[in-house]
Amino acid sequence: QDCDGLIVRSATKVTADVLEAAERLKVVGRAGTGVDNVDVEAATRKGVLVMNTPTGNSLSAAELTCGMILCLARQIPQAAASMKEGKWDRKKYMGMELNGKTLGVLGLGRIGREVATRMQAFGMKTIGYDPIITPEISATFGVEQLPLEQIWPRCAFTTVHTPLLPSTPGLLNDSTFAKCRRGVQVVNCARGGIVDEGALLRALRSGQCGGAALDVFTQEPPKDRDLVNHPNVICCPHLGASTREAQSRCGREIAMQIVDMATGKGLAGVVNGQALSKAFAPQTKPWITLARALGTVLRMVGKQAQGSVQVCTLGTPLQEAGSYLTPAVAAGMLAGGAQKEVTLVNALLLAQEAGLKVRGHLGHSVHQPGTSRLWVGVLGQGLGAKDSWWGKETTEPSEEHCGGRSPETCWVLKQAKASEPSTLPALTGELTVSLLSRLQSHLSSSMVAGEQWSIVGLSAPLSDLSELKPRVVEVFQLHL
Repeated sequence: QDCDGLIVRSATKVTADVLEAAERLKVVGRAGTGVDNVDVEAATRKGVLVMNTPTGNSLSAAELTCGMILCLARQIPQAAASMKEGKWDRKKYMGMELNGKTLGVLGLGRIGREVATRMQAFGMKTIGYDPIITPEISATFGVEQLPLEQIWPRCAFTTVHTPLLPSTPGLLNDSTFAKCRRGVQVVNCARGGIVDEGALLRALRSGQCGGAALDVFTQEPPKDRDLVNHPNVICCPHLGASTREAQSRCGREIAMQIVDMATGKGLAGVVNGQALSKAFAPQTKPWITLARALGTVLRMVGKQAQGSVQVCTLGTPLQEAGSYLTPAVAAGMLAGGAQKEVTLVNALLLAQEAGLKVRGHLGHSVHQPGTSRLWVGVLGQGLGAKDSWWGKETTEPSEEHCGGRSPETCWVLKQAKASEPSTLPALTGELTVSLLSRLQSHLSSSMVAGEQWSIVGLSAPLSDLSELKPRVVEVFQLHL
C-alpha cells in the first residue's frame, strides 16, 4: 500500500483490487514481455503506468522457437522418450530436412525477425506477414511479405509471433487450417489462444496438421490434456523466457526503466501510454506544465469540464507534441474533480467519460519564424474561450502578452461590471505587503456582456486573496 512502484514477473497477478489498494502506486513494471497478468485497463483508469521489457527475452524466445522447429522436423523429443523406454525405433522416427522448406513467420517484430534470420541459416525460405512492418523493412532481413491468404498454402512450417490482441485469437483456426498445405507443422511460442486449440486438435487428428510445438496455452497449465498427449505434439510449460540470461536481463532492464522514469531521464517500454515517452525530454516539460495550466484556466472560465476542446500545436519543435500536450490539457481541465489523481496516462479516458472531447491538431505555420505556439480552445455549454502561448525554439515557452517573460504565477481576475472599481489599487497594496512578489505584467480583455477578464503576471504567488475577492466575481491564482 505504501509503494510507488511494483515489479512483477509472470506469476504475480496485478488485479484491479491490487491497484485500488495501492493508493500511492505510480508504475507497474513487468519483467518480461507479456502483460496478461496485469489489468492494464484498471491501471490506465487509475493513472498508473504499465511497463514491460520487450527486448529482454527476445533472443531466448527466438532460440526456443528454432529448437521447436528442429524438434518437429526430426521428432527429437519422441525419439528420446522412446529410447528411455528401452526401444530402438529407427524407422518410426523418419524426419525431414529443413533446407529448401518454406517457413511462414506471422509477426515480424523483434522475435519474429530473429527466428527468420536463424532459420535462413538452415536454408529455409522465409515468408511472413505483419500489419505494421513494411515489406521494404522485412526485405532487409530476408523475409518476403505476403497476404495471409497466400501464406497458408505455401508453408511447410508456420510459426506465430504476434501479441495477444483482440484481432489475434484464433489466427489459426478451422478455416485457415483447411487452406494450409496438408501436413503443415505449427509452432506457437508467443501467446496461448493465437492458435485455436480445438481447431489444432482436429487438424492433427485428420492429418491436415502434421505436428505442433507449443510453449503456451489458452489456460496454463492446461486442464484438457488431449492436445498435450497427442503423439505429434511437443510442448513445454511456457519456457520462452526461462533462461538465466533472459531473466537477468529483464530484471535489470525493468529496474533501470523505473529509475529513469523516477529521475526524469526517460520513459521506455510503456504499454498504456507509448506517446508519453517523448514527454520526458527536458525541453518538453515546460510545455506540459503550460498545457496543464491552460487547461486549468479554461476550466475556471467555464466552471465545468464539458464541451469540445481543440489543442493546436504550431512550429517544428512541437510537431509531435500533440501526443502528450493533449492529455496534459485534459488533465488540467479535470484537476480538482472527483477523480483522486488525473495523470497523462488516464486524462483522455477520464475526459471522455466526463463528456469532454479533447482533440489534438497540428498547425502548419506560425507568423513568427523560429517560434512555437500552443493554442487551446473550448466550445460547449454556452462557453467560448481560448488561450495561447508562444515560445522560441531554443527556450522555454513564454506568454506573448507578458513581453516575452515567463511569470511564475498568473492571476486571472473576472469583473462583473464595467462600473466596478479597478482591482489594481488593491493588488498594488497586496504587493506592498508581500515583499516576495512584484508586478510583471497586466492585461485586460475588452468588455463582453458587462464582464471583463484581467490577467496579471507576478514574480511569485501571493498568500492571501481575501482583499481582492469582494471586488471581483471570481479570482484564482495559477502557479506555473
